[in-house]
Amino acid sequence: MADPKKRIPMNHVIGFLLSLAMTLLAAWAVVSSNLPVRWVIISILILALLQAGVQLFMFMHITEKGSGGGHVPWNMMFHGFALAAIIVAGSLFTMSFGFHGGHDGDGGHQQQEQQQEEHGGSH
Repeated sequence: MADPKKRIPMNHVIGFLLSLAMTLLAAWAVVSSNLPVRWVIISILILALLQAGVQLFMFMHITEKGSGGGHVPWNMMFHGFALAAIIVAGSLFTMSFGFHGGHDGDGGHQQQEQQQEEHGGSH
């Protein structure tokens, strides 16, 4: 548990600064670096994993002894990772193959124009 005499939680400050630095480094890699796309993606993935580790250890108190003798809720972590993987996989699937829903990419304007012509003009 946190020391009540301490005013500034240094672990949180260090974790925040590390997260901020990794986020800015990832943004720089995308915007300003001359790295090939493959290396940009690899570096972003590595930074994301490192940032997840920082979040777990600095903010989520994964190593804190006051939570049941250092008990780590591995079951909840596994289900969180599984849910995140499902969401990411579904997002990638949708972005890769898209959902056209019968539209020709014009937002349904062509179908609307056809219906107006069939009904004799404008509504």
